[in-house]
Amino acid sequence: MAYQTISITLNNRIATITLEREAKLNALNQHTLIELLKAFTDLKTNDDVSGILLTGRGKKAFAAGADISEIQKLSLNSGRTFARFGQEVFGLIESIEKPVIALINGFALGGGCELAMACHIRIASENARFGQPEVGLGLIPGYGGTQRLPRLIGRGRALELLLSGDMISAQRAYEIGLVNKITPADELIEAGTILLNSILTKAPLALSQVIQAVNRGQDVPLEEALRIEADFFGMSCATNDMKEGTAAFLDRRKPKFKGN
Repeated sequence: MAYQTISITLNNRIATITLEREAKLNALNQHTLIELLKAFTDLKTNDDVSGILLTGRGKKAFAAGADISEIQKLSLNSGRTFARFGQEVFGLIESIEKPVIALINGFALGGGCELAMACHIRIASENARFGQPEVGLGLIPGYGGTQRLPRLIGRGRALELLLSGDMISAQRAYEIGLVNKITPADELIEAGTILLNSILTKAPLALSQVIQAVNRGQDVPLEEALRIEADFFGMSCATNDMKEGTAAFLDRRKPKFKGN
C-alpha cells in the first residue's frame, strides 16, 4: 500500500511512523486512520520490526485533533460509527505486543491526545501542548479520551481537562503522569530511539507478556488481574529466554535472547 498521509521508515528493527499532514497540523482525517490501521496491522506481524516510534511531521504538531470538516457532517448513527472506527484503530495500537512510543512534537489535542494515550509510552518535546477541547465544539471525545485519560492521570484531573477543554503544557502533562519524559524538541527522536533500543535489549517474549498482562488486567478486579499476571509469569517460566536470562545473570554476562 502506498501511503499518502503517513510515512514509515525502518532502521535497526525500529519502525518510525510519521503523520504527514503538516499543513493541517497532522489532523486525523478518516484516510489517516485507515492508513494507521493498515500500518500497525502490518507491523504487528512483521518479524523485522521489534518496536515502533510514532510522531508527526514538523515542529508545531503531533496531531492537532480530528478533521472538524468531517465531524460537522455526522449524525447520531454516523457519529457512533465514526467513533467506533477510531477506537478500533487506537485499540490496535494499544494492544500490539511490541513497544510503541509516541514522540509528541507540539500540539496533541483531541484525537491527537487520544492517539498519544493509546501508545504504551509518551515522550514530549518542551513545546508540546495537550488537551481534549471537544466540549467547546458541542462534542465529547470519541476515540477513547473519556476512558484512557482517567486511567492515566486519575478521575479528578481527567474530568478537569475533559470538562474545561483547557490545554496544558508538557511540564504539566509530565507532573500529572500523562507523559513519561520531556526533552528539547531537537532531541525528541534521539530520546525515543535511545529508550526503545534499551527496551529492546530485554527478552522479546517477556516484553509482549508485560504488555498483555497490563492491558488485560487494568479493567478487572485485582484478584482476577493477579491471576492474569500469574498465568503470564508461568508462561514466561517455560521459555528458553527465561533459561538464558537467568543463566546469564548467574554467570555475570549479558543474555542473548532469541524470542522463544
